[in-house]
Amino acid sequence: MMQSVSPPVSFSMTSELNSAVTLDSALPRRRRIDRNAGRALELLGHAIEYLTDEFVYEGCSQASLDSQLEAIQLLMALNRQIYLECPEVKSIGSRILARFGIQGS
Repeated sequence: MMQSVSPPVSFSMTSELNSAVTLDSALPRRRRIDRNAGRALELLGHAIEYLTDEFVYEGCSQASLDSQLEAIQLLMALNRQIYLECPEVKSIGSRILARFGIQGS
């Protein structure tokens, strides 16, 4: 049985920080949602849920199904637009890196 030889492992602070920055940018960002945006997202969520339930549980004609799908997609796009317009909240990792003057994402 042949054993594979792995390359030596090196630990450097810069590679660790670079991987932390890369990992931080891959994670989803939280958003600060104000009262008006929150209410809009809530109402849109209820409307999307209602139309989706109706779409799944009721048998309708093909033309009706197409229009329901179009309405659901329109509401989902509006929901996403409102959410993405809310400002991002920097992660604690980004704030720590910025405190030390390291450019993060």
